[in-house]
Amino acid sequence: MFADLTLLTCIFLISASFFAGFVDSIAGGGGLIQLPALLIGLPKTETVTVLGTNKLASVFGTTTAAALYRRQIKPDRKVLLAMSIPAFLGSAFGASLASNIPTKSMRPIVLVLLLIVAIYTWLKPDLGKIELLRHPAKRRIQISLLAGLVIGFYDGIFGPGTGSFLMLILVASLGYAFITASAIAKVVNVSTNFGAILIFGIHSEVLWKLGLLLGAANISGAIIGSRLAIRGGSTLVRKVFLIVTVALIIKVGIDTFASF
Repeated sequence: MFADLTLLTCIFLISASFFAGFVDSIAGGGGLIQLPALLIGLPKTETVTVLGTNKLASVFGTTTAAALYRRQIKPDRKVLLAMSIPAFLGSAFGASLASNIPTKSMRPIVLVLLLIVAIYTWLKPDLGKIELLRHPAKRRIQISLLAGLVIGFYDGIFGPGTGSFLMLILVASLGYAFITASAIAKVVNVSTNFGAILIFGIHSEVLWKLGLLLGAANISGAIIGSRLAIRGGSTLVRKVFLIVTVALIIKVGIDTFASF
């Protein structure tokens, strides 16, 4: 694999993976950096293989970020499990369909949803600053189960905006502060990544050596980003969340209109 890559391409991919891990550990959206970089660096590789390799690299940084958050932030374990297990199953199912469903048709819908996320967050400056849990505990579990399954499926089959959708559910619907929502989202993202990697790996749609190399870079970025997010709290996470969501809107918008 590495024999086919130039030194410049390797440096480019490693740098992209580092910054992806950094951004993703704060507010999600690392795929906005890493996946396009892989598509550029591996132009002759099947898209589904690029997706599998991206998931492998991402899971290392996401797992690292989740572990660092857990040392400082202790969200409800029942909510974590209620979102993570269905997310794993949903992602595995979505990944199994990734090569069979034309994901281009999903872009306009995702674009509209991301616009709603950005506008809603922008118009509510106090959203997620403090934790004000909504709904009885049983209802929160039910919402978590459904959100985990649906968003997990989406992450396995397509992916862009997964972190934004998770954060909005956790903050706007369940009432978590942004910093706690980010901690929960990291654990859920670990589940979706493992679900997708399982399916992509079974079908030999992962470049393992490259994925492991980029995973090391992803870890480095995640360590720095997580520590920065924990120090900056919900205010910093909200700002980065908005920036990442707007960047996703621009990227998905370009891809949507370019396909027409």
